[in-house]
Amino acid sequence: MAKARGPQVGELAPEFELPSQDGQTVRLSDFRGKQTVVLYFYPKDNTSGCTAEACSFRDSYEVFTEAGAQVIGVSSDSVESHDGFAQRYKLPFVLLADNGGEVRKAYDVPATFGILPGRVTYVIDRDGVVRHVFSSQANIGKHVTGALEVVQSLATPSS
Repeated sequence: MAKARGPQVGELAPEFELPSQDGQTVRLSDFRGKQTVVLYFYPKDNTSGCTAEACSFRDSYEVFTEAGAQVIGVSSDSVESHDGFAQRYKLPFVLLADNGGEVRKAYDVPATFGILPGRVTYVIDRDGVVRHVFSSQANIGKHVTGALEVVQSLATPSS
């Protein structure tokens, strides 16, 4: 049996539809033709690493939006948990509740040590094509800096 693998650079990102922290339904296709999407999967709200990562995305949020990108965080926490997490840390971006882990499976986000949900960041361009994938449970800052470099390169017209 072939090993499942998530979308690779140059491939179309899987479509998804999930509820956000304010109860709105968010689809990847909502951004098609409009914005680059920085889709980051993280293990759990209100844990030290995930809080550091979310706050790092928050602190760079203006730079992402100026470059035409929307940041979206995904974990299996509930809408209510996401709402509290976003309010507590003043997160200006969308957090999606992947309750059954279906989107995590579609993107083949690995578990660390087979138990802890993985931490993977995707940059998806306006056409829905994956342009960057970074997976690291520990190197949290690189998720933000790596994504930002790619987003800025996509925003700059090539000459």
